[in-house]
Amino acid sequence: MTGPDLAPIITRAETFDRIVGDTAHYLLGLWPDELQGVVFQVADMPTDATLPDHMPRWRVDREQRRVTVFRIPVERVTRSPEKDDTDKRVIIETAVFRAVGELIDKDPWDLAPDRYRHW
Repeated sequence: MTGPDLAPIITRAETFDRIVGDTAHYLLGLWPDELQGVVFQVADMPTDATLPDHMPRWRVDREQRRVTVFRIPVERVTRSPEKDDTDKRVIIETAVFRAVGELIDKDPWDLAPDRYRHW
């Protein structure tokens, strides 16, 4: 049971983690050789000093085979006119796709080329 006076059952951070995990799982299924051994993780914010005019939304570490998606920059810095649940999911998935594209040197649109072709 939930309502306006009760805390949400699933927090925004848990929802974010789940979407990153679902997207990573999807991409691992499409690119098993290229993504073998890659670790996906979520962090709230980057811990190193960043440029004042740039807030990274993810970090790719090729040596350690690690992709880190930063929750707060993805949720709050990305501009979207609507920001309903579907828009938020697309924003998060886009960050994961772009990070993986950077990791394996592919255009993010080429990671799942047939996903939007329904003919």
